Amino acid sequence: MKRLLSIICLLALIGQLLISCVDLEERPVGILAPESLFKTPQDVRTAIFGAYGWIATERLYGRQFATALMLRSDMVDIGDRGTPAERQQVNDFNMDDNNNMVNQFWPMWYQVISAANAAIAGAESLGLPEAEINPLIAEARFVRAFSYYHLVRLFGDVPYLDLFISDPNLVKDISKTPAATIYQNIIADLEFAKQWLPDNHPNDVRSRPTKGTAASYLASLYLTLADYQKAYTEAKWVIDNKDRFNYGLVADFQDLFRAPQPGNLKEHIFAIDFLGLQNGAGGANDDIIAPMTGIRGADAPKSGWSVAVPSMAVYNTWDSRDYRKEVSFEDSILIGGVLQPYTVFANTKRPHIAKYTRFPGNSNTEGRYSDHNYAAMRYAEVLLIAAEALAEINGGPNAEAISYINEVRARARNWNGKMTNFPQDVTAAGMSKAEFINTVLEERRLELAFEYKRWYDIKRRKLGQEVFTGSNSLEPHPNFDPNRDYLMPLPRIELQVNPNLLPQNPGY
Repeated sequence: MKRLLSIICLLALIGQLLISCVDLEERPVGILAPESLFKTPQDVRTAIFGAYGWIATERLYGRQFATALMLRSDMVDIGDRGTPAERQQVNDFNMDDNNNMVNQFWPMWYQVISAANAAIAGAESLGLPEAEINPLIAEARFVRAFSYYHLVRLFGDVPYLDLFISDPNLVKDISKTPAATIYQNIIADLEFAKQWLPDNHPNDVRSRPTKGTAASYLASLYLTLADYQKAYTEAKWVIDNKDRFNYGLVADFQDLFRAPQPGNLKEHIFAIDFLGLQNGAGGANDDIIAPMTGIRGADAPKSGWSVAVPSMAVYNTWDSRDYRKEVSFEDSILIGGVLQPYTVFANTKRPHIAKYTRFPGNSNTEGRYSDHNYAAMRYAEVLLIAAEALAEINGGPNAEAISYINEVRARARNWNGKMTNFPQDVTAAGMSKAEFINTVLEERRLELAFEYKRWYDIKRRKLGQEVFTGSNSLEPHPNFDPNRDYLMPLPRIELQVNPNLLPQNPGY
């Protein structure tokens, strides 16, 4: 046990030194070698689990990273304008290169990557047969791909590291890797993962990837790259093998956001697992999404800080016959024991996000340290990927593409066990390709609302001017600049420490 704890501590140190090498001379470390750290497959597994633990931290899915993605979209606005300026900058498209949200989550993603790289090198050093060790290597490579997939979409060209850092001086002068190369490296990792990961893990847990997880992310990545044939092929493979992987839509949409959830919820393809009322050093297991989206002044455990709050237009334009709106919003709350409408909320008189505050499970009085399993990939998204990609391939909708979006809509008609007739099925009659694609994108906006997906859709479809400066904008930002704002700035401190990372992204 002592040696395993030493592995985790050393990997944390490597992660901290990986990119920000400002104090290499002040805190030199000796040369490390994977064979000195990893003696058994369990050591490799420990490093991988450490990476999962760092994903489930305050800096990533617990607050900073997840909130930045929400605020960047047209679905979530700033509520309380007394919140720190760093959040307002992300939301209002006036970021500078010293934004503290970026400064928080950038190095944490590289810490996750360092753990994955160490696990891969450690596994390879054991000299075990492929059948025994490649599944663990595949799991580490998935974690690395997952991390870079977020980084490359947010920042474009970034440093790409795929080796165990035995000497921190080796990365002191690292330069950026072109985004196109990073995407190809992610594809290689995901293809290896699809080949070697198991169909299922013990107890069918969804916080570890499987072959189906890797294929789902390949589908998402190819959709991002507008390689629609490959996106459809991967999504269709997942759909055709849904019974093999035990995938499907849960009957009640609310159950996706009801903590504590079972670790094997069938709609979850990959989940970030937080443990209720537990936390550790460095923000470990500290889930603050509920307070960030909760209503200031509300009775516990639904009180919060009104930071990330949708605009009134998001709420008003969402048809109230849609059960997903009921699940997604809190438009009244107990305040002082009395049910009050949003018009009397303390300082942000708008309906708030309910997905993470309504049922946080074991948590503190503000919903912090929740029991949520955040779905990073759901089966519903795979169905919508297949629908969008197939319409692009065929030049318009066909019966198969329509069936996928209608499967998602059929579930939405189940209003807590009572079947309704809204939303109605999509029909192909007279629908052009553009109209169907817009219908799918709108379905994604509602189905995946507040789940950190919308910004990526805006970016990949280059919708920024339409959704932020157009006449029907839900959250107007007239200063949105497509030449600048599809990428975030690289952290200033990284460029100061290592000028090889220049130039800065355009406009910053």
